[in-house]
Amino acid sequence: MSRLPLLLAAPLALLLSACTQVNVKGDPEAWARAMSADTTLRVATYNTSLYDDETGGLVRRLESGDGGARKIAAVLQRVRPDLVLLNEFDFDEQGRAADLFQQHYLEIAQPGGGDPLRYPYRYLAPVNTGVPSGLDLDRNGTAGGEGRNRGNDAWGYGLHPGQYGMLVLSKYPIDTEQVRTFQKLKWSAMPGARMPVDPKTDAPWYPADIWSQLRLSSKSHWDVPVRTPSGVVHFLVSHPTPPVFDGPEDRNGARNADEIRLWSEYLSGGAKPWLCDDRGRCGGLASDARFVIAGDLNNDPVDGDGRHEAIVELLEHPRVLRYATPRSAGAAEKTAQYAAAGIVHRGAPEHATGDFGPKAGTMRLDYVLPSVGFALKDSGVFWPSSTSPDAAIADGSDHHLVWVDLDGAVSK
Repeated sequence: MSRLPLLLAAPLALLLSACTQVNVKGDPEAWARAMSADTTLRVATYNTSLYDDETGGLVRRLESGDGGARKIAAVLQRVRPDLVLLNEFDFDEQGRAADLFQQHYLEIAQPGGGDPLRYPYRYLAPVNTGVPSGLDLDRNGTAGGEGRNRGNDAWGYGLHPGQYGMLVLSKYPIDTEQVRTFQKLKWSAMPGARMPVDPKTDAPWYPADIWSQLRLSSKSHWDVPVRTPSGVVHFLVSHPTPPVFDGPEDRNGARNADEIRLWSEYLSGGAKPWLCDDRGRCGGLASDARFVIAGDLNNDPVDGDGRHEAIVELLEHPRVLRYATPRSAGAAEKTAQYAAAGIVHRGAPEHATGDFGPKAGTMRLDYVLPSVGFALKDSGVFWPSSTSPDAAIADGSDHHLVWVDLDGAVSK
């Protein structure tokens, strides 16, 4: 898995766009160097569990030296993706956590990892988690409060703004002017939205005035165009809410399904005047654009509590490349252990991407889905067996990194 090292990124640049603050990093001179590299494009997603319950907590942990972050960095150094989404990486407006992770972890050889790893480009922006809505979203009689009550009434569950955020790291330049974010898109704007219903009364679970204000994305949905050697690739990234932690109304299950369906809608043709980004630009992705969908989508095709039809619809979308599911020896081993203990799932054991404990077992929740027009060269999940020396760095998160190698020379 050897990959070419990159030069140190340039200083941080802040970009304000339509009242949405983003944090972009780039080195213009790295463009020519990157374009001379192998045209194989390695794309990955990794739920890093680099979050903290306190505002600024992740920054303080990274400043003092964090063992989990070292393992996450070691895995990235081993796999060396050209383009990667990090889920559950706390957002801060100054990009301090991203700076620290790049300079003090990725750029320093970690135990069990590989050579230092440098990304000249990155993208991060605000998310809905932890942002107060001012509404009583959990229907406990009060808006806000402390602890979990405050988190439940945020636009997306979180104990402070930016918790469980997203970070895109790239070897290739990001076209920041063309990035689209859908943080504020209303759930009710989606045709056929799965409005939660109180099963006791068959009435809408949310009052009409609240339903009309709810945001669809629990974090955000981003379309990040990346200028690769073979052309622009749209990196479509998100992290839908887990379909649990609710009640019989299944409000999180409904939201998870529609967050996933947003990508199916984004890829499908036809006029979509409702599908408007945070700058007010409406409509889906151009029919000839190449893309890669990535993220912890919190939905297994057959197991767990999610509404599986949503992920199956995305997997079978005519614009999504059909390829053999990424697999690992570690997933097969762990799933077999759970099966012996009585936790039996229907999904292929080697396809799981995370270990979620004795109640849930292993599931496939993390996805890298290229568009048709690419040729798949290889894929995998960094989940080594327990007897492998690599197992020492694979437990930095309950999720495991998923990667694909794409032949970027294939035409649209």
